[in-house]
Amino acid sequence: MQLVILTALGVGGATMLGAVLGFVFKNIPHKWNDGLLGFAAGVMLCAAVIGLILPACEMLPGHKIWLVGLGILAGALFLDLMDLAVPHLHKLSGLDPEHPDGGGADKVLLFVLAIAIHNLPEGLAAGVAFGGGDTGGALSVAVGIALQNIPEGMVIISPMLLAGIKPARTLFIALCTGFVEVAGTFIGYFAASIAAGILPFALAFAGGTMLYVVLDEMVPETHSHGYEKLASFSMIGGFFLMIVMDTII
Repeated sequence: MQLVILTALGVGGATMLGAVLGFVFKNIPHKWNDGLLGFAAGVMLCAAVIGLILPACEMLPGHKIWLVGLGILAGALFLDLMDLAVPHLHKLSGLDPEHPDGGGADKVLLFVLAIAIHNLPEGLAAGVAFGGGDTGGALSVAVGIALQNIPEGMVIISPMLLAGIKPARTLFIALCTGFVEVAGTFIGYFAASIAAGILPFALAFAGGTMLYVVLDEMVPETHSHGYEKLASFSMIGGFFLMIVMDTII
């Protein structure tokens, strides 16, 4: 349980760390943002497969493997439905040079709301992974989410400041997005621990949410500013790093 608490604070704290860095580095060049985000995408992709989807497959007999596919699809559809209710993240990231003002406070706050909502299933993924009992895989998932949260925390600061939101309130809002992830981690852990029978589906569901974030949000964002090769090789680097970590842990 102590490890789960530390993980919850780690994944939520990564968003908060990113927010603090966002105050220091208000204007991150696209090149560095795409490289960092590409690296985080590779980490998350590997963590989703190794830490969540493969363990789910190992828990089920061959004739029930379809439950893993159903869980992955359900997780992806869940986030897709949420995207219908809130703005698409890469469209409101505040990084578009044609709209340097972030689109106004209302639009920016909707963007932050989208970040917070997406943080909930990421927290659930970290918690569910620990509920499965595979500490190494769970740590891989947690590290992947935390690395992705740092640039995510950074990117929400500049748009809010440019929209006229006061620095203190900007920091508080950013911290709230991190707290959502902390809460999600505990919810996922206790749900997986109590209802062990649904654990394979829950792991696959969490893996599906992470795959969706990587493929629908992170990859398009990193490949839209002319630095596709940097982002792609950074993604490969992040993927390989997680393989090494999974082998060592």
